[in-house]
Amino acid sequence: MIRARAGARLTARARRHLAPPLARLSTHAEDAEYVAAPQPVSALLEEEEMMREAAARFAASEVAPHVRSMDEAGVMRPEIVAGLFEHGFMGVEVDEAYGGAGSTFTSTLLVVEELARVDPAVSVMLDIHSTVVNNTFSMWGSADLKERWLPRLSTDTLGAFCLSETSSGSDAFALRTTARRDGDDYLLNGEKMWISNSAEAGVFVVFANADPSAGHRGITAFVVPRGAAGLEIGKKEDKLGIRASSTCPLRLTDVRVPAADVLGEVGQGYKYAINILNEGRIGIGAQMVGLARGALDGTLPYLHEREQFGTRIADFQGVQHQVAQAATELEAARLLVYNAARLKESGRPFIKEAAMAKLYASQTAERVASKCVELLGGVGFTKDFGVEKFYRDAKIGQIYEGTSNIQLNTIAKMISADYGR
Repeated sequence: MIRARAGARLTARARRHLAPPLARLSTHAEDAEYVAAPQPVSALLEEEEMMREAAARFAASEVAPHVRSMDEAGVMRPEIVAGLFEHGFMGVEVDEAYGGAGSTFTSTLLVVEELARVDPAVSVMLDIHSTVVNNTFSMWGSADLKERWLPRLSTDTLGAFCLSETSSGSDAFALRTTARRDGDDYLLNGEKMWISNSAEAGVFVVFANADPSAGHRGITAFVVPRGAAGLEIGKKEDKLGIRASSTCPLRLTDVRVPAADVLGEVGQGYKYAINILNEGRIGIGAQMVGLARGALDGTLPYLHEREQFGTRIADFQGVQHQVAQAATELEAARLLVYNAARLKESGRPFIKEAAMAKLYASQTAERVASKCVELLGGVGFTKDFGVEKFYRDAKIGQIYEGTSNIQLNTIAKMISADYGR
């Protein structure tokens, strides 16, 4: 259930960064002050609103000045990672007993959204760490694993989730990484692909099959620290978008993992992966909502300042209709994401709604970002306004954590099940 202890669990570090909304002062992305747009009054608890404002301020002051340089270099600045930990954003849902804020799932999504409004690459780093890695430990970790890792995951250690392989993308359970029992340990062997956060991560949740004869029912989750012997992190992928977010392959060669570092139960990893990725899809939806907001924010000032034929571009009816359409689709995507989050928090079924939220939000992000580049004309095609980056960043939303086709399959199956067909 949603616990409305307004603001009581918001960390002091985050509180220090609360501020009234700031005006956007420039149409140039690196000079801009980004702030949160008004939300539906009934949608947020007071503590969630405070977290959102804190994240908006952090994004404006600490992230915005470095967006372009990080994108061009394909590197995440270490001080931004450290800052996210310092201000309490990396452990929003983690219980206070382990150094987190103990806040709601929605609070995490609001942080994801506000960061994505400035840089989707920073946003997805936090999203995967929070909605996937942290929650996997919180939901299925033993008391010992929680005590050892959740305080670090809340304060100084980035996490990575290692499921995908060259032969198992959408068919995630076709993975070939094995875990062979060796006394009180397991020996992990195999390769992982497309692992987000891997260049900076201090701990990896690795899925491997402890009983290949059992098929997917042998899949097990293991906790592997960065310094483990036999763990090799490969070269970062050179990507179209979210370039500052690291994506690397991993090779595991006889990586020894104590049986005590099995996360949850042996053979239950496939269930954990399914469940946590359903939550993660809502997080990607939030990222895509923030991205679309950022693109629109970067476009509207120009439309209201630029004149053609003696008239502001924003006053042409054709432009007004396109902006209105984009804004309407953005609001619909936001509400799909918030609704899925509230269903999850209340313990009600949310799988179909999570799939819908990710599907529609990622489609909306691509449409809105594309339209914004077009509305900006020549300057939109340059890097000066930053909107072309949102356009490049948007494409991944329809690919990771379940492609759009996978979401459509999920939605269709659940609709048929509802009607008994």
